[in-house]
Amino acid sequence: MNPRASALAHARVRALGPARLGAGEAAAPGMTRLTRPDSTGVALPVWPDGVTPSLLEEHQVAPIPVERSGEQRRVLAAVLKCCWAELSADPWPGDPAPVELVLDTYRELIGRTDDLMRNWAVGALRRLHDSAWVVLDDGVVLLGPRCALWPVEAHAQLRELVRRLPEPERSELTVVGDADIVAAARAGAPDESPAEIAGVAGRVEGGAAEFDDLLGGYDERRRAELVAAFMVVEHAAEPVQEVRFAALRDPALRHTLGEMLARRGRTLIQHRDRWISGYDDAVTAETGAAAAGAGARLGVSERAVLTLVLVHSVAIPRAEGLLPEDSWLSPHPTPADELRRHTQLPIGELEAALRTLRHAGLLGQVKAGEEAGGYVPGPQFHRLTPAARRRLQEELILAAGPNTPLAAAVLARRSAR
Repeated sequence: MNPRASALAHARVRALGPARLGAGEAAAPGMTRLTRPDSTGVALPVWPDGVTPSLLEEHQVAPIPVERSGEQRRVLAAVLKCCWAELSADPWPGDPAPVELVLDTYRELIGRTDDLMRNWAVGALRRLHDSAWVVLDDGVVLLGPRCALWPVEAHAQLRELVRRLPEPERSELTVVGDADIVAAARAGAPDESPAEIAGVAGRVEGGAAEFDDLLGGYDERRRAELVAAFMVVEHAAEPVQEVRFAALRDPALRHTLGEMLARRGRTLIQHRDRWISGYDDAVTAETGAAAAGAGARLGVSERAVLTLVLVHSVAIPRAEGLLPEDSWLSPHPTPADELRRHTQLPIGELEAALRTLRHAGLLGQVKAGEEAGGYVPGPQFHRLTPAARRRLQEELILAAGPNTPLAAAVLARRSAR
């Protein structure tokens, strides 16, 4: 695979999730191939030198916040307990387990049985499914493809976790037993079902090396500095200060870091003395994958709600001189009541759109306190390149004032290109 195609593949996976591969199709460099018995598979990126995003904690850098992260970790632990029956084997792919068994295990883990806890657990399962940590398929749950990336060194710790998790107390089912549900899942699933895509059975195949030619010329210390900076700019919630990382301070190392990011369709973005990564503009234009962190999967409802928040939290305060011209983050929340007044979406659809935008990092929620709470642009707006910021500015002009002279000028400039 040529470097350009590899970068595009990485951008698509980051925007859309694990990539499906045809029979015998190789994964891009820097990806692991999870192969199913029919020789098809899925591909996921791997982290350089075996590090994981936990490296951010070592450097005291905050990752992108995950809503109800504790809930999701506990639910994932319950899934692991139910799906990893043979502890002498690797966790992935594991065995399918009934969703109800997972929920019972979760309830036993937290010591609560009320409906609210069940609803939270079901929501966590759906979010884990959307992010490929688990797969939900017609009443059964499986470990998702991302679980195949757990480093071997962590398996002993995971085994100890599974042994310590409590067994749920379950009355015997009179209609369909757990064993029957699992047997049905193992018997086969329709083509293109989530269970088949995840690979109820399969093997992990390492891909081609990605950064060895770039990192091979550095000693161990500088190689570690480059990998650390790579992980931080890719996974941090906020731009990081260059003074904290040698690979950001040193121009030569920063050039190598930029080449590492380019191989994944990414680029360094500077905010004065701070740095973060975002989608490369050329890759964005070629794939459309990334309305960049701006959510390739957003529907009409989500786009409408995001536009309203940008108008009320960014455009209006900027017009009033309360925000600098180049800022897309705002301390001025848009109240939920304001969103209800200015949208024709039903309340349920509005709430669903807000959840999707929060989970994507496109919106942040400000809790009510001394001032009214509401919604503000999320941390993904740090990752806009200058060109993407200009495009977003133009789109906001067209949305907020389509009949204004400024909008006419934007349209005229676009038509002249």
